Amino acid sequence: MIHLLSDVQSKNIGEDTFVWQFAVILERAVIGKRCNINCNVFIENDVVIGDDVTIKPGVQIWDGVTIGNKVMIGPNVTFTNDKIPISKNKDYKNEKTIINDLVSIGANSTILCGIEIGKKTLIGAGSVLTKSTSPYTVWYGNPAKHVGYITEDSKLLDLNLTDKITNEKYYLEGLKPVKRND
Repeated sequence: MIHLLSDVQSKNIGEDTFVWQFAVILERAVIGKRCNINCNVFIENDVVIGDDVTIKPGVQIWDGVTIGNKVMIGPNVTFTNDKIPISKNKDYKNEKTIINDLVSIGANSTILCGIEIGKKTLIGAGSVLTKSTSPYTVWYGNPAKHVGYITEDSKLLDLNLTDKITNEKYYLEGLKPVKRND
């Protein structure tokens, strides 16, 4: 469904994707299936968005951003694509940003360009992410710091790989937290 009050120029939008009022999607943007593009979202040309992505109101996604599958982007998240923004800069360099599958970015976060956010990373609300992240990590603050891990089933762990609620211990198998059985 594409709302009548949106400006969708792209023909590359997957089935069962909803685009709400006042969204603007430029001609070369590619958006997957079953996405939810909320009101007041702007998506530029050189953008690729996977399947099952939710983009909340007030988000701008600039040229150079690639978003994986099942990503949640909270309200008013801001992406950048130029490390040295200068008006009328003829030497402008569009930096690429990659957001891998299952990432969750909290409301009002800012994502600086030229980084890669690892699979299943959680960025806390209001954070300013200035560097790439490893998969299954949790980041908060300004600038965002690595403060813990997140499991496949979304349990939050501290830096010692302990669930503070259940006190269960985990270990890293590769880059993924796995529950200890001892």
